[in-house]
Amino acid sequence: MAKILIIDDNIDICQLLERFFKKKGHDTKFFTSEVNALDYLKTNECDLVFCDFRLPKMDGKEVLEKIKQIDPTIQVVIITGYSDVKTAVDVIKLGAFDYVTKPLFPDEILITMEKALKNKASLGQGQEDGALSKDKPSNPIHKNGSSAVPSKQIIIGKSPEAKNIQKQIELVAPTNYSVIIYGESGTGKESIAYSIHSQSTRKDKPFVAVDCGSLYKELAGSELFGHEKGAFTGALQSKVGQFELANGGTIFLDEIANLSYDIQVSLLRVIQERKIRRLGSQKETPIDVRIIVASNEKINGSTSKGTFREDLYHRFNEFSIDLPALRDRKNDIMMFADFFLANANNELGKQIEGFDEEVEGIFLDYNWPGNLRELNNVIKRAVLLSGKNKITAETLPQEIVFQSKFSLIDDKSESKPLNGDAHNLKSIALNAEFEKIVEVLKKVNFNKSKAAQLLNIDRKTLYNKMKIFNLLNT
Repeated sequence: MAKILIIDDNIDICQLLERFFKKKGHDTKFFTSEVNALDYLKTNECDLVFCDFRLPKMDGKEVLEKIKQIDPTIQVVIITGYSDVKTAVDVIKLGAFDYVTKPLFPDEILITMEKALKNKASLGQGQEDGALSKDKPSNPIHKNGSSAVPSKQIIIGKSPEAKNIQKQIELVAPTNYSVIIYGESGTGKESIAYSIHSQSTRKDKPFVAVDCGSLYKELAGSELFGHEKGAFTGALQSKVGQFELANGGTIFLDEIANLSYDIQVSLLRVIQERKIRRLGSQKETPIDVRIIVASNEKINGSTSKGTFREDLYHRFNEFSIDLPALRDRKNDIMMFADFFLANANNELGKQIEGFDEEVEGIFLDYNWPGNLRELNNVIKRAVLLSGKNKITAETLPQEIVFQSKFSLIDDKSESKPLNGDAHNLKSIALNAEFEKIVEVLKKVNFNKSKAAQLLNIDRKTLYNKMKIFNLLNT
């Protein structure tokens, strides 16, 4: 039985999730106040938190940060509207396990809950003295359980950009060069790192992935280099660090720019001397580890700001790979979609054959701010909802469908939906109203509730106007 906490200012959602989790046999409690929830967590154990992203006094990022300060092992799932998906994806990089979008569906909640609790259990096992060792099999270790592409199933794509990436991987993989991988959140940086590892002479040794964005300053040294029993308050057992686990193989440090300056100093020493020292120990352990790092921003920009050591940057920068955003590699979208569909079919025990033509068009028109991770989640959700042989538009989030349709409307040349005399005041007013509605909808990522609020009309009125202007069937 797990201990699950729900944080949402909508009491209906709280009660719905509470009943659902209790029926599954879990000890469940909810709070409509994030402040009260955080106070509760300070004195009570918890395995999993489902937290709404938009709360009265804090957003999901703030609540996540405070939860992780209380207990870094608590798994956090963010509940969000689809218009906040880009932000939710960013929250994952800060240590959230995953996100789910409204409306909530039981199957999706159940699968996410089970995965989160499984991840929590694996972290607990890793704290046991001797449970983790450098001889552990070479399975990748994921700190947040939500890679953009499964690490052992690599797919690069067929576009010119993808072919260029593949050439770079083939070129650098046989070497021992350190590599920096640049790319937006969700572009598959960990998968590229694993592809480099799997084509190297170290392929039979461990591949260890560490999300530096989810490491807190006080725990980063212990996580990376390990500690001895009694090294600090709460160190009840010795712990093997990630570098020791990766000995002989490859360590992948995602979001490297988030490491504190003190840890950067320690990391530089490890790279130079090829030795690590657990916290609280006087013994140095030799290590042989290839280092691959990743960042969603250019690290040399951080060196100029003084937030990242220049000497450490040059140690990493023996080779670099830039991953384009999914929106810039349209030719690869359906290949990735088919790949994710096959995974979802296997995971959910379904046999959906593919996507209808309308969905393919929507996928190609949408700009995918969350990149591969967003595409993967959209397809998993669609497979859950689909009762047909193919994925149809009805199973996609409305915001994706609307944005795809609105992308066909050019702000300047196609913003005149109504025929009429250019001197007719009614026609002029209607065209101006149309343009303003389109402008606001785009601004709020096609969230109709937000658009209605900005336009100072109710949602029903906005819907009726969109219907009049034929925007619902564009």
